[in-house]
Amino acid sequence: MIVIERTTALSSVQDEGRFGALHYGVGTAGVMDPLALRLGNALLGNQPDDAVIEIPLFPFRLRFTRDCAFAISGGDSPAMLGERRVPAWWVAQAQAGEVLTLHASRFSARSYLHLPGGVDVPKVLGSRSTQLRGEFGGFHGRGLQQGDRLSAARDAYRGAVDFGIASPRLSLCDSPDGVPQIRVLPAAEYGAFTDASVARFWQQQWRVSPQSNRYGYRLDGEGLVAKAPLEMRSHGIIPGVIQVTHSGQPIIQMRDAQPSGGYPKLGTVIDADMWLLGQVPVGSNVQFVEVNWPQADEAERQQQRWLAGLCQRIDDYRRCPL
Repeated sequence: MIVIERTTALSSVQDEGRFGALHYGVGTAGVMDPLALRLGNALLGNQPDDAVIEIPLFPFRLRFTRDCAFAISGGDSPAMLGERRVPAWWVAQAQAGEVLTLHASRFSARSYLHLPGGVDVPKVLGSRSTQLRGEFGGFHGRGLQQGDRLSAARDAYRGAVDFGIASPRLSLCDSPDGVPQIRVLPAAEYGAFTDASVARFWQQQWRVSPQSNRYGYRLDGEGLVAKAPLEMRSHGIIPGVIQVTHSGQPIIQMRDAQPSGGYPKLGTVIDADMWLLGQVPVGSNVQFVEVNWPQADEAERQQQRWLAGLCQRIDDYRRCPL
């Protein structure tokens, strides 16, 4: 169906993630932007969790070996299908032999390529996601390489093409100065840091360090100070947990995070903002906003209502375009 012509080993097949295996020492993996997964799959009439290709470095280029509909989500830059411009967040039809090239965006770190029925790879422990550290799942347990051939899980697509949606940022983001506002719940060791440090955590902007990746985002800024030296046994962690190293620099655990760690936990990014955090480019700034549990729960409910409504409108149009 497609042949990869230009990529890096950081491009990989992902779905929603691998859940229920943390007690085996197996992390979740999965897409860094779960909102893009849902919306891109809706554009093609796929199931919400169908596997996609996650692309973090650009340009990314592939060739279609047969006629195929596809969708692009996540990134906010247009792609090129041959000489034709394809907008972001769009469904298009490719002809056999055409080349698709995806380019980097100023505002988002990752793009996703969706194929009819998802990317056809086997499930491992209930998921098609690539576990890069464990070298299993996805496409042969590794990132994609030049010359790899992948197929769609469904032979044909029946529905409208050449339509799309506006970027979710326009509806869900409130960042007047362009700096993403990431909501955080205080965690178990929040009270172990000085009041001045905690205040500074909320007030300053943090830069996503070049040492950041799918395993974790390392943040550069004025470090946090503990009230007393902290020595902890390793304990369970999940994506979104913000740990503080001995140097005082926070690390946000991301989708390829290991299941346990020993650094103190300052906070946890709420589920409703993980998609936004996953799209913050390396070198960009973020700012954190404190919320409580009811606020985090309501944010998730609001986002799910918005997502369900938009997916229904997409499905209605896809079936019966105006």
